[in-house]
Amino acid sequence: MEQKNNKKTIRSWAFFDWANSAYNLVITSTIFPAYYTIITTTQEYGDKVTFFGRTFTNTALSNYALSVAYLIMVILLPILSSIADYRGNKKFFMKLFTYMGGIACIGLYFFKLDTLEFGIICFSIAAMGYVGGVMFNNSYLPEIATPDQQDRVSAKGYAFGYIGSVLLQIICFVFVLKPELFGITDLSFPPRLSFLLVGLWWIGFAQIPFRKLPASSPNYAAINKKVVNNGFQELAKVWKQLKHMEILKRFLPAFFFYSMGVQTIMLAAAGFGEKVLHLGTAKLIAVILIIQLVAIAGAVLMSKFAKKLGNIRVLIFVVIIWIFACLCAYFVSNEYQFYALAAVVGLIMGGIQSLSRSTYSKFLPENTPDTASFFSFYDVTEKMAIVIGLFSFAFIEEVTGSMRNSIIALTSFFVIGLVFLLLLRRVERKLEKDI
Repeated sequence: MEQKNNKKTIRSWAFFDWANSAYNLVITSTIFPAYYTIITTTQEYGDKVTFFGRTFTNTALSNYALSVAYLIMVILLPILSSIADYRGNKKFFMKLFTYMGGIACIGLYFFKLDTLEFGIICFSIAAMGYVGGVMFNNSYLPEIATPDQQDRVSAKGYAFGYIGSVLLQIICFVFVLKPELFGITDLSFPPRLSFLLVGLWWIGFAQIPFRKLPASSPNYAAINKKVVNNGFQELAKVWKQLKHMEILKRFLPAFFFYSMGVQTIMLAAAGFGEKVLHLGTAKLIAVILIIQLVAIAGAVLMSKFAKKLGNIRVLIFVVIIWIFACLCAYFVSNEYQFYALAAVVGLIMGGIQSLSRSTYSKFLPENTPDTASFFSFYDVTEKMAIVIGLFSFAFIEEVTGSMRNSIIALTSFFVIGLVFLLLLRRVERKLEKDI
């Protein structure tokens, strides 16, 4: 094992965020949601679409598809992390999910209204590739950085991710907004080209961490029943260990509830901007760029605050801001209000993601050999939160006919998360006194 805090290793690790964050920005946040909403809204059927013979509200269908993709990963991750821990082939799974997600994005190049089923399937597979890759990449954090450096390293990864994704977004932005410069007459071509570029970018830049991260010894023997069972046994083992970790066993419920809100907002915000406020692709991309650029500062800023005030205090502060942001979102009625809200969301989005990852990592047992299993538990918690959050958002929209009503549910998730964080802070103060 290489020495921890190696600058080249950390930089290479951060490039995985650079590589896959392009998916997060272009596919989940900007061009795909706008393109999807436009092509699935017709004069004849309005916002209703038919998917394998069943009729759905268009934005609800995409949210349902994502929630199913995340649910599949909740089931798969414990099994795969167990295999990675026992067989030492963590990097193999990072590669597998990266190629799966990248190829699915390339497949979205062929997505049009008459290929809706194919497009939704590729959209779901891309999400699975992203989730799987992130989990195995996260599990490297305690291996490459000491606890006192993990806030900084985690923030560096998010900063790399935001910078890399914005660069590709700008390239795609030129094609989408100025197709005439390239002699493009088919207006569906620029967004579809963007999906293709995301796949190539994701796979291409991922080669940097693949080359530099600590080597493993993959064992390609057949997966047997015992190994599959081991995945859930590993989760049970992690759960038993967590029962004796005062901070982590109280942190995870808080993380679960506020993640329902954070992740759902990230995945549904673009659909809200396009469908409710009718921003259009150009303004929507501008808004998301604001979020990404501010989020870089947010991740670094929250890391500095955490060093002075402690992670839990800063997380409490950030969740309170999220609650106010959700309340404001319910009343947003024009693009300028949306821009202002986007700036606030960007600042707290980068901070809460980066701090959550590093808080979990720094309180893990030192030198544990089961980092993949511990981060599988972390990812299962987060992905179950996304499944419930997205499903709730989609279901409430379908039942009430308004995305605004879905925002109320998100606010309640943040409030519950805040209560758990406040209880955690009490325990943390007690432990500090005992020391």
